[in-house]
Amino acid sequence: MDDAGCVGAPDLIIEILSPGNNRKELANKYEVYEESGVKEYWIIHPIEQTILIYSLINGKFHPSRLFTSGDAVESNVIKGFQLNLESFFKDMD
Repeated sequence: MDDAGCVGAPDLIIEILSPGNNRKELANKYEVYEESGVKEYWIIHPIEQTILIYSLINGKFHPSRLFTSGDAVESNVIKGFQLNLESFFKDMD
């Protein structure tokens, strides 16, 4: 970080989808984040109560399985960061 903001790609981006998100916008972000070297990209769908994690391996994103309420997910790039999806989605209601 410097006075202008973040230098380089963040290690982790978490996006919570809203009804306004569209496929073209998500596809564009996916490509930009992958090309920029973002190590993990989490997409949370609050209505479906799911999360998909893309991990950068050898320059390409690889998707996780689809996690749902009741699962706990953990970041591979931020040690100790864990999200209990049941609690998370409950708090969003």
